Amino acid sequence: MTLPVPIDTPRALVDLAEAGVAVWLDDLSRPLVRQGGLADLVRTRGVIGVTSNPSIFATSVAGTDAYTPQLAQLANAGRDAEAAVRTLTTDDVRDACDVLAEVYASTDGVDGRVSIEVDPRLAHDTEATVAQARELWDTVDRPNLFIKIPATVEGLPAITRTLAAGISVNVTLIFSLERYREVIEAHLDGLAQAKAAGHDLSRLASVASFFVSRVDTAVDGRLEEIGGDAAEALLGTAAIANARLAYRLWEQYQDDPRWTELAAAGALTQRPLWASTSVKNPAYPDTRYVDELVAPHTVNTMPGSTLEQVGDHGQVTGDTARAFDDADRVMASLADVGVDMAEVTDELEAQGVQKFIDSWQDLLGTVDEALKAHR
Repeated sequence: MTLPVPIDTPRALVDLAEAGVAVWLDDLSRPLVRQGGLADLVRTRGVIGVTSNPSIFATSVAGTDAYTPQLAQLANAGRDAEAAVRTLTTDDVRDACDVLAEVYASTDGVDGRVSIEVDPRLAHDTEATVAQARELWDTVDRPNLFIKIPATVEGLPAITRTLAAGISVNVTLIFSLERYREVIEAHLDGLAQAKAAGHDLSRLASVASFFVSRVDTAVDGRLEEIGGDAAEALLGTAAIANARLAYRLWEQYQDDPRWTELAAAGALTQRPLWASTSVKNPAYPDTRYVDELVAPHTVNTMPGSTLEQVGDHGQVTGDTARAFDDADRVMASLADVGVDMAEVTDELEAQGVQKFIDSWQDLLGTVDEALKAHR
């Protein structure tokens, strides 16, 4: 599928769209939305979706006075920090959904999506996650919304039940191939239940957010501890190999009879989404997690800096995500030198949840202090 982009978009971003990669922005703030920055990125950079997370919101609220008038109103209304944070974040996401409404319409509901995450403190509470997913869906009240649910063990049934209720889901914090397989199963189960409940599958979308750069950071640290030529030769290879094998897994499921039956009923495929695509190691090319993961039916969500780097000097040379044999060799070599990828990805999942909890707590603290000041 070739995605539409404006004619004055940088060549590399056009090439991504022509290769079937949806370019999304991994950032959201009130100034970006309300001062026209997001609309400009849609017009000039081919951005057709937005992701957010607790860290992004914490940075946004703390870094601008754009929220001050509303914080004063919320303080005067007697709102506590929890309620105020929900109001601030859902208002921003609703506004972003409206900016992307035309993209949503022009892509038949595939893109033009904006994500908001359930409270990360609920990552291990299935019932509370399902309840808050419904609350967020009703509060934002836009068809092009994604509810982000982490791919924890407890998150898997929440994913199924949320989809079954006709709510579109962005599954986040996926690191391992085994967990991704479970996410795909949860998606299929959710779609089957949604179909049985009479929901329109053609409007029920989902993406599976597979985190990339954090894998290299974790694995490279282990390789440096192991030392030696064999370990050194594997530096910077794990993340892309891991993501490529995830794409192979997605391709394999396209032939699953359960999926083909759902697709015949109008269901949208759950696209792999490459997240955490900014390069953490300055020794690596700054566009590598975009250039090396090009394939049809994928999403690449980039922070603004990465988006500009790709537009300036990205090297999109066609389909690069299907180098499966090379990815298999990398994984075998990592095991040979003593890297336990299951252990790595388990640690990354736990760290990812905790990082978002910490950011959420920071956001609550910032808002609480602001409310007290206004009172």
